[in-house]
Amino acid sequence: MSEITNGNVRALPPHAELIQMAMGFIPARVLYLAAKFGLADLLADEPKSAAELAGPTGAHERALHRLMRTLSSLGVLAEETGGRFGLTEMGEALKRGAPGSARASVLSFGSWAWNAFGEMGYSVESGKSAFTKVYGVPPFEWMKSQPEEAALFGETMIGFHGSEPPAVAEAYDFSGFGTVVDVGGSTGNMLVHILSRYPGPRGVLFDLPVTLAEAPAFLRNHGMEERIAIEPGSFFESVPAWADCYILSHVIHDWSEEQNLSILGHCRKVMKPESKLLIVEFVLPSGNSPHPGKILDMVMLTVAGGEERTEEEYGALLAKAGLRMTRVVPTASAASIVEAVVA
Repeated sequence: MSEITNGNVRALPPHAELIQMAMGFIPARVLYLAAKFGLADLLADEPKSAAELAGPTGAHERALHRLMRTLSSLGVLAEETGGRFGLTEMGEALKRGAPGSARASVLSFGSWAWNAFGEMGYSVESGKSAFTKVYGVPPFEWMKSQPEEAALFGETMIGFHGSEPPAVAEAYDFSGFGTVVDVGGSTGNMLVHILSRYPGPRGVLFDLPVTLAEAPAFLRNHGMEERIAIEPGSFFESVPAWADCYILSHVIHDWSEEQNLSILGHCRKVMKPESKLLIVEFVLPSGNSPHPGKILDMVMLTVAGGEERTEEEYGALLAKAGLRMTRVVPTASAASIVEAVVA
């Protein structure tokens, strides 16, 4: 880390780095308020002042000016003459519907995730989900009664993992498969990228009915409604049988080991001897190597009660489920593909 003083950049001493990390929640909260107030959309056409935006946002004029001034220091807004603020390139990305789904991500992390992280100590002490402690039910159960939050979460996942589907399609050869099942595949984003690259396979999108709500329109918009069949169901009960390839993309990290053995067991039960199981996850490097998955691991602990794993830990988990890890395929994204077959 570094700091800028009078235009000079210098490294921070250790104590200052620690303090800066401890204050990291402040810019996060400032960004959340920008998304909550819809500032990017309100500034989409032209720069405006806090006086002009106080009414539409319901905010205190002077306080809003100070918030916008801080956003300009973060590179989200640009302060102009007359106390008016316009959007920067970064600010444009915060608009509703902008590529990358930053707005949805900021709103999700700043609401229910924020509340759960206030109880992170409980998760570290108990190994259990702080989200469940705060809300009384696990996150996916809670979202069934929160359609707006569920929609934001779905958009967040597309944005957060947006670079992965094309990277997976490029890194792994799907040309030899007849049928590819995306287990817990949500809208079908992963299958769309794979089948767009490989004309031979057909896809099956398998997930809970509520999660599949947006899938028909998504597949239709990408011209994939004829190549991808939608099948509702729960991977805790069964998965479609006799496919050549099963994909579990960011599914395993959501659940406890007992639940994962159930999911993997249902996959193993219907796999053919030559079928492949592909787990798309952040495979953690050992030692001190930095990796985004090591931060995400704290999210999984605190919110879902799951965890990210190293290559060795995936091998051990798969072995318990009667599967054998054959290789780990890196991709151009932060995620890797853990390939497994029936043991």
